[in-house]
This record gives sequence, C-alpha cells and structure tokens, in this order.
Amino acid sequence: MAALGRSGIVGLVRAIPIRWRILSIATLNSAVVLVLALLIWSGAKTLGSARDDLRQVRESDKILAVLESKTGRLQNLIHRYINQPSPDLFAEILLLRDAVLGTLSTRASTDPILSGSVDELERATERFLGGFEELRALQTSITKTYEDQILAPAKDMAGLYSIIEGATGRREARIWPTLGKSRETFTATLVAANAYYLAPASTSAEEVRKNTDAIERTIPAMIEFSDNDLQRDALQKLKTRTSALHDGIGNLSELLTKRTDLLRNAIDASQAQTIAAIDGLSVKMRRREQSAQMTFDHTLTDISRKMLSIVAIFLAVIVVAGVVVALSIRLPLRQIMTSMRAIMSGDYDRKVVGTDARDEIGAMARAVEVFRKNAIAKRDAEDELRASKERAESALLELNAAQRNLVDAERLAALGGLVAGVAHEVNNPIGISLTVASSFARRADTFDAELRSATPLRRSRLEEFVRTCRDAAQQLVANLHRAGDLIQSFKQVAVDRSHAERRQFSLSESTDQIVASLRPVLKRSPISIEVDVPEGLIIDGFPGLYGQILTNLFLNAANHAFPDGRSGTISIKARPRADDDIEIIFVDNGVGMTSDVQRHAFDPFFTTRRNEGGTGLGLHIVYNLVTQQLGGRMMVESGLGQGTTFRIIMPRAAVGGGAGKDETDSGTTQWPTRMTSST
Repeated sequence: MAALGRSGIVGLVRAIPIRWRILSIATLNSAVVLVLALLIWSGAKTLGSARDDLRQVRESDKILAVLESKTGRLQNLIHRYINQPSPDLFAEILLLRDAVLGTLSTRASTDPILSGSVDELERATERFLGGFEELRALQTSITKTYEDQILAPAKDMAGLYSIIEGATGRREARIWPTLGKSRETFTATLVAANAYYLAPASTSAEEVRKNTDAIERTIPAMIEFSDNDLQRDALQKLKTRTSALHDGIGNLSELLTKRTDLLRNAIDASQAQTIAAIDGLSVKMRRREQSAQMTFDHTLTDISRKMLSIVAIFLAVIVVAGVVVALSIRLPLRQIMTSMRAIMSGDYDRKVVGTDARDEIGAMARAVEVFRKNAIAKRDAEDELRASKERAESALLELNAAQRNLVDAERLAALGGLVAGVAHEVNNPIGISLTVASSFARRADTFDAELRSATPLRRSRLEEFVRTCRDAAQQLVANLHRAGDLIQSFKQVAVDRSHAERRQFSLSESTDQIVASLRPVLKRSPISIEVDVPEGLIIDGFPGLYGQILTNLFLNAANHAFPDGRSGTISIKARPRADDDIEIIFVDNGVGMTSDVQRHAFDPFFTTRRNEGGTGLGLHIVYNLVTQQLGGRMMVESGLGQGTTFRIIMPRAAVGGGAGKDETDSGTTQWPTRMTSST
C-alpha cells in the first residue's frame, strides 16, 4: 500500500517539469525569508542604538586589525627582501608602507575612539619604516660585497683550476691527486658561501673559512709538484685569489652580523612597540564591545523566539515538499541506472522503463533506449565482422598452402627438366651401343656360318673378324662408360635432392656432378660453362640443397640471361673466405637486369617472362635455401647489358634444418641476407 501510494504521488508530481518543482521549493524558501525579514524589520528600531554602538566598536577594531595585519605583513616582507632582494618585493613594501600610513592618517584619525592614540601609533610606525631604509642600504652593501669579494674571486679561481688542469698533460702527474682534492674543497667552499649568503649561519661561515684555509695549505704542495711555468704562475694567482676570497668572507660576515642586529633592534623592536600599542587599544575596544553586545543580545533573544516558531512551521512544509520532489527525481533516475547497468553487462533485451514520461528524465530514458538499440546493432555488426574475419583467415591459410604447393611444383619441375635432359643425352650412347651390338651379332652369325661350311677358313677372314670384334668392343665400352657416367652423376644429384641428408661432401666433386647433369639441358643453347672450384673445400651440409641452388641459377641464366638462343658463358667459382665461410660466385655475361628488376629479383612470383610460362619462383627458392636452410647470405650485382653476378656466402657447416622444413620457417642467419647493387 505504501509503495503504491508513493508511486501514485511520484507519478502525479512527474506531470510537472523538474524546473517548476525546483522553483516551488525556492518559492517556499523565499516565503520563509520574507516572513523572517518582516520580523527582523519590526525589531530593527529596538536594535538600532545597540547596533550602532556595536558597529562603531567593530569598525574601530577592524582598523586595529588591519594595522596589525599590515605591520606584521610589512615585517615579513622586509625579512623576505633581506633574504632575497627583488624589485617586486621592494615595490610591494613601498605600497604596504603607504597603505599603513594612509590608514593612520585617514581612517584612524577620523575614528572617534582611536583619534587620541593615532600620534603614538604614527611615531612607532615611523621608527619601524626608518629602520627599513637603513636596512635596505646595508643590504645593498652586502650584495655588492658578495658579488665583488666572493663571486668574483671564486670565478677567477675556477678559471685558474681549469688552466692548471689543462696544463697537466697526464693523469699520472704528481700534482693531480692534490689538485683534485683542492678543487673538491673549492666546490664545497662555493656551496657553503652561497648557503651562508642566503641563510646566515655560523656553521656555514666556519665551513667556508676552514675550506679556504685547506685550499691555501694545498697550494704550496701543488707548486712543489708542478711541471711547468704555466702551472706555477696559475698557482701563484690562485693563492692570491684564495686570500681575497678569505677576506671577502670576513667582510661579508661582519655585514651580515650588522644586518642581524639592525633587524632585531630597528625592525623587530619597533614592530613590537607598534603591536603593543595596538594591543592596548584592542583591550579598550573589547570592553566597549562587550557592553554593546550585551544590549544587542538581550534585544535579539526576544526576536529569536518568534523566528524559531515561524521557521519550524515553514521547515516542516519545505521538508515534505523536498522529499516529494526528491522522490520524483531519484526513483526514475534509479530505473535509468538499472537499465544502463543491464546494457553494460550485455543484457540488451531489457527495455528501458519510463520512456513515456514527459519530463526531463523521460527524455533521458528515451535517449538510453536509443543507446540500447544502437548497442544491439553494434553487437550484430561485431558478430558479422567476426565471421568475415574468420572467412578471411581461412582464405589466407588456403593462399599460403597454394603458395607452398607452387614452390614444391617449381622444384619438381626443375628436377623433371633435369631428368628429361639426362634421358635424352643417355639415349645417344645407348642407341649407338645397341646398333654396334646388333651389327656385331650379325657378323658373328656370318662368321659362324663360314666356320661350319666345307670351305676352308682363310687367315685374312679370321683377322678381319677379330679386328671387327675389337672395334665393336671398343665402341661398346666407350658408349656404355659415357652412359654410366651420366647416370651416376644424375643418380647422385637426384639422391641428394630427394633425401636432403646432411653429410660432408666435396664442393668441387658435387659441382662437377651437377654441371655434368646439367650439360644435356644446356646443350640445346650455345652456352659454355666454366668451373673453377679448388679441391679440398669440404662442406658439412646438404648437397641436395646445393644442387638445387646451382640448378635454379643455371636454368635462370639459360632462360633470362641468354634469350632467343643467344650465345654466352656461365662461370662458377668458389673460394674460402676467412676460416668458417665459403664464397661462391656465379657469373654470366648475358643481358643483365635493370635496377627495378634487380630490386625484385628475389621476390616470390616476380618474373619478366610471365607470358612465356615463367613462375617467378626460381630465384626466390634459391634465396630461401641460401639464407634459411644453409644460414648464408646472397647478393646480386647486375647492370643492363653487363651481365649478372650472384655471390653466395655460406658457412662451411650449415646452420639450417634442411629442405624438409617448411620454406616459411626461418633459419638462424648470421649476416644480413639480402643485398643488391647496380652498376
């Protein structure tokens, strides 16, 4: 029942805008103030005379308080000016002095209570301000003494120390320890002198004197340890300036002592007299104030009783109205806060309450409802974005898999081309051998028939048969040896590439085998091959990877460096580099590359012969094998019409994991891995 009643009252009040609700409370307060003002006005005549007396006493007391405050502030400003002189402080002191004198000559002299005591206050104040002028002149002397007799000798001493250090050629000089200690003492002297100037203290002055004495004692020792005339001359001047600094400290100490006495006797004592005079007048003011206050309080008590009864009635009305207005604001706001918390926690299905109200909080509720709908739309958009992201990531994985398949296909294509070339080359000696063997078989059958006939066998026929057998055997042996060498070279290269086993191999022997397996492929082009690989270069690595590198470089040169059957030369050289590296130089005198092509030479899928079946993976595979699998680096140098040079620097012991690893895995590289230059 209470809740329903409260909700009904709140609903009724919410029909009124909030500004009118607050204005109603203000109207009640204004009514209270008006009634109280009328009550006070009715007792104003009774309080008139008592109030006038009390006001006069308080005005006089205010004048005394102002004088006491201004003289105290003036004393503080003078002390601050003495410790840290500045034009701003001095200007403020002059303004405050004029204000004190103006207060004495205008307000205090016209006050009926204070007029008899103004002369005494003026005399004490004049003594106080006169002491400041004398103190200001003394402060000027202190500042000049500090600058001329402290800072100037200290500056000269710092320069002399720098000259002495510059004239000391080495740290091992005998003067150096004493010089360092003397300079440290000089630095401590400067710090103590500044502290003494800013805040005079006997300990700071004593420390300065002790340090200057220590510097003077070290100078004879430094003169004895000096190495040249420049040092000795500077030390003599240092002794003179140290003595001047010592005297300056003494003069500064005397001036600071005199300033302390002047502050104590002329400033603080005069200010104390002024405060004493003001305190005496304050006692008189308090007595008169008490008498006026008693009269005023008696009259005010009667008025207060009437005011309390009126205030109690109006206060009850205001409290009830305030509670109703507060409930009409607090309850809807709590509902909005509950809706906001639900939205923040992700509960977007809870509808905002109070959107149909016509007051300002109803507008807030409608705004929160719009926010809830926007949050729902944002959640739906995020779900869609997350699904799109998953689809994009899936497409990227498929693209990476396709790229790896293309790289593997390019490797197999290179090996397939090698197989086709070797098969074609091996076909020639085997075909010749087959022809010779067939001819030899027919000759044997003919000779066997002659041998079995009744006709006697002549010696010339026997010798011809033997000669024919010898020629056939020589041709068979030569052609079969040739085919065997080709097959053996191809077998070793194919095994190395298919198994990618790590083993020690001779760079010269492996290079010869690879070149031998490639000659049938390159035989169709008028390209000569030169190999300069010294014996004894042993590699602990992967001969299959090395074969793949050379094969791709040879095929790349045949396709791009010598287009349209152009003749040329390819040379491959190897040489040791330092203790742990080997440099392989692959050079062709073909058409070369432009600077733009050279920059992208190792990029995947970059090719200048896209329309002719190029995939752009050959040099990319070479680059990855060198840098990631063998732990080396690769550089290309080329110029248009000047040929191309590939330099491969790899360690004698490979640091990669072999071709069985994914090409995207990065090996441990010891050098920068990709360099190009254009000539």
